Amino acid sequence: MDCGRDTLSKLLEGVKTFQNDVYPESAELFESLANSQAPSTLFITCADSRISPSLITQTQPGELFIVRNVGNLVPAYGEMLGGVSSAIEYAVAVLKVKNIIICGHSNCGAMGALMNLNDPKLDGLPTVRSWMRNGEAARATLGDLKAEDAGPAQIRELTENNVLLQLAHLRTHPAVARALAKKDITLQGWYYDIPKGQIAVLDEQTRTARSVADVLSDLGA
Repeated sequence: MDCGRDTLSKLLEGVKTFQNDVYPESAELFESLANSQAPSTLFITCADSRISPSLITQTQPGELFIVRNVGNLVPAYGEMLGGVSSAIEYAVAVLKVKNIIICGHSNCGAMGALMNLNDPKLDGLPTVRSWMRNGEAARATLGDLKAEDAGPAQIRELTENNVLLQLAHLRTHPAVARALAKKDITLQGWYYDIPKGQIAVLDEQTRTARSVADVLSDLGA
């Protein structure tokens, strides 16, 4: 059996386990979701397979409206209308989500590409190169730093700056602007350190990373 068949079989075995073991324990939950959804949060993150939004937030089906793409990017309104823009509009205007989270992560390949969009390695990935231009302003914050000189600290800085940039882009979307004006929604940026299993909340005003415990304390939790 080839590798593709092996991995497909593993997925199907997982589906079988879900149907036979997992679903029966939560049948009432799934039945309640049959005809409608009311997620509290729009969660925008990278397409990276190492990120499991429901796992890191310990949420159940129906609680998160999830948008994933390369680099957790949010094009400014009108720049690139498509899947991301329509999902934001639907989540805010129709589902009335109360929070929007943009979550970047450690060791992000998209951020590595963003360091040098002129790299010949991207010549065969024209769509990726074009998409990543939505993060160019974040790259500009690192000045003349060369890609080959960027270490983990610089890549993390770029990743965090990119999240902050995408939050700024998010505010250009009319549905979001309306909800913010009514104080109906909260926006927040996160940085997920995969090997440490830690989330840092990015403060837009100070442009610093804060611990979850500190933010919870501010919220009185």
